[in-house]
Amino acid sequence: MSATYDPKRSRWIPWAFVGGMALVVVVNGIMAYYAISTFTGVTVPRAYERGRGYGQVLAEAARQDALGWTAHVTLAGGALAVIATDRDGRGIPGRIEGILLRPLEGHEFPLDFVARGTGRWAAQALPAQRGQWEARLTLFGPDGTPFDIRRRVAVP
Repeated sequence: MSATYDPKRSRWIPWAFVGGMALVVVVNGIMAYYAISTFTGVTVPRAYERGRGYGQVLAEAARQDALGWTAHVTLAGGALAVIATDRDGRGIPGRIEGILLRPLEGHEFPLDFVARGTGRWAAQALPAQRGQWEARLTLFGPDGTPFDIRRRVAVP
């Protein structure tokens, strides 16, 4: 018994390959569009130039470490308190400037510090949004030496 061959029966096979490749091209096109049009991954402008200056960042960190100063930052009762001490545990005289920064949205809340004794400062801090904030502070020591303080605090 001989089977008859029907050429129309397997005509769909090449079209299955064409359809599969078309699907791959469409999906890759959609992914490429979203990769280009959404978040770039760059969180700072001129990231390459900043990266080339990383040696300066390391030198500044070494300078601050050599000072031996420490800072404790707390947020409670609507007040941001800062206690700064030297390596011997004595309070550091000076002044503090800074802001509270909402890390994701970039909202800033200015802080006006008042001295509460040698090495102690406080500022009213009642930002409108609850959640995590970053205290970006600069302590200027007795001879104007800057000391950067960055701490995460939570607003209940």
